[in-house]
Amino acid sequence: MCIRDSLGIVYLASGGHSNMDFHSNFFPDFTKFDNLVLASSIFLFYAGMEMGGIHVKDVENPSVNYPKAVFIGALITVLIFVLGTFALGIIIPQKDINLTQSLLVGFDNYFKFIHASWLSPVIAVALAFGVLAGVLTWVAGPSKGIFAVGKAGYLPPFFQKTNKLGVQKNILLVQGLAVTFLSLLFVVMPSVQSFYQILSQLTVILYLIMYMLMFSGAIALRYRMKKAGRPFRIGKSGNGLMWFIGGLGFCGSLLAFVLSFIPPSQISTGNNTVWFAVLIIGAIVVVAAPFIIYAAKKPSWVDPNTAFEPFHWEVDKQVEGTAATATNIASETTSSASKTSDRNTVTGISSSGTSGKI
Repeated sequence: MCIRDSLGIVYLASGGHSNMDFHSNFFPDFTKFDNLVLASSIFLFYAGMEMGGIHVKDVENPSVNYPKAVFIGALITVLIFVLGTFALGIIIPQKDINLTQSLLVGFDNYFKFIHASWLSPVIAVALAFGVLAGVLTWVAGPSKGIFAVGKAGYLPPFFQKTNKLGVQKNILLVQGLAVTFLSLLFVVMPSVQSFYQILSQLTVILYLIMYMLMFSGAIALRYRMKKAGRPFRIGKSGNGLMWFIGGLGFCGSLLAFVLSFIPPSQISTGNNTVWFAVLIIGAIVVVAAPFIIYAAKKPSWVDPNTAFEPFHWEVDKQVEGTAATATNIASETTSSASKTSDRNTVTGISSSGTSGKI
């Protein structure tokens, strides 16, 4: 990103022609929703920032330093993507901008301008390794997490099998089959751009569902788990600030979620029926699958060697079940003692009557 931005500065400073019209309106036309669809993909740029929350306990004075880190990270992310987009818009004419090729085309044009075209293959190889590293991370990371959850009894034994090296082979095979199935969309989509965009939109939709659950869950837990220990807390007292921030995040995610279903006007997406079918069916299948599997789970699925801790609602159920069992036992014991006492009393009265008669 820094290289691309630096090349853009050198290009403009050397008198290069800018293909961007900086005198046009800064804000998009909000009356046309199909112009805002690509903007919803911006949410994907921030995906993963919530993972920083796991390090709150390791941060010194988290109530002060953690918000600073979040805002600094968000600002850096905005600068990287905005400046990088400007750098590409400056060197590439609008009619030639392509979602899948513009990065390489931009570097190639800049290198031609500074008479260093030999660097284009070097950058292409570096980008290929970067993409490969990203793919390996996305393949290995989630599958490892799914494997750990599966061993805790939330997935059938089929997904808990490994090869001799301990790699979760069946999960990776299912991932491979799912990707292969999605790749068949090349057949029905009019271009690589449209294929790339529809998969990006599906990813955004699934992410936004998780974010809406996360924002609403944060608000709900303020009431359901009032006494839970919180290393970092939004708002020193009361829940007003949590409602504001959580509600703002939820509404923003909901808006982007709705916009993600609208076909973009900038890209030829072909048949709208295929577009909506892929997004709607894909979202329903991915969201419904965990609920179906969770409802069907069996105690026999649990691996005895798992170190996975149960979820808090399962612990609450266990505590409630233990308390109910203890109450039932106490009630039965009291009832039994009462009946025994009554029998002893009757026996005593009977004995006393008998001895009187004798």
